Amino acid sequence: MASMQPKIKSKVRCTDGEIGEVAHVIADPLSLEVSHIVVRTNGTERQVPVSSIGAVRDDLVELLCNSSQVAGFPELKREDFLTSKEVEIPHLENRIHVEPGEVLVPFPELEKSCARRSFFTGFIYVIGVLIGLPLVWPVLRFVMKPMYAPYDNRWLKIGNVSKIKAEDVGVQFIFKKSFKDSVLEREEDKNHWVVKATPETLQKIYKNGDLSFYDEKGDVVWVNKQTVPYVAFAGKCPHLGCGYKWRSHKTRGQVFLCPCHLSIYDAAGTVLDGPAPRPLDVLPIKISATGDIEVIDVEYKAGKKEQVRLA
Repeated sequence: MASMQPKIKSKVRCTDGEIGEVAHVIADPLSLEVSHIVVRTNGTERQVPVSSIGAVRDDLVELLCNSSQVAGFPELKREDFLTSKEVEIPHLENRIHVEPGEVLVPFPELEKSCARRSFFTGFIYVIGVLIGLPLVWPVLRFVMKPMYAPYDNRWLKIGNVSKIKAEDVGVQFIFKKSFKDSVLEREEDKNHWVVKATPETLQKIYKNGDLSFYDEKGDVVWVNKQTVPYVAFAGKCPHLGCGYKWRSHKTRGQVFLCPCHLSIYDAAGTVLDGPAPRPLDVLPIKISATGDIEVIDVEYKAGKKEQVRLA
């Protein structure tokens, strides 16, 4: 879409005549490309996909379809979108040259309120489950037995510090972790992030000194020393568990950015913006004499201000 940048208020012409003007453009927050234009026609705003655009001239957008086909495109539901003034998306302005307030991005699905019908449908299902629970509990207890097992405090080797070339820069380490439940054993791809922190960043992470980690009995299993420069962060955003990335932000510099709901964190894992309820979760970490990085794959419940350990 870089070669076709429709201007707001440009006239829109179909194969059978002019139908209205461009009111907004809709951008994909991940690809940073225009996905639709919003055409205002006869008092209605409709989402027209860019695949239906034949040409863009100075003040005119020519469509490949006729007016009756445009009438079949979905109406814009404004509540399903945010403007680029309401969210910070790195590099979006560099790719889409339209007034910021007129660029719309889809509101994350998981952020939308549950529909009334969906709520009551779910409520009925819950009641049914509660009624049948006494009958299926013995089976569930057997299947779910691993949930009552002690925390997994195994040390996992995820990489080497030689991969980290600069301080206060997030570096992703992808590794495989094996799981065993009551049915089978499986292997899963996981990832965590490691930062070689400056003294200033370490001070922000270890505000209260060394950080202790505990097992399900409350016994200490490891202590991260505040003098060790390497810090590991769990690979899931504390908001709703999405994967995040290390990105360059227009005003905040290098940051961790969650593309799902646009939470932003600095190199210390501190929340700079977005809905995240707490900083990035720090993991137990140790570095061998040869630079190998080992972590305990601690998992915490997403969406909570406090840390509630799950595994």
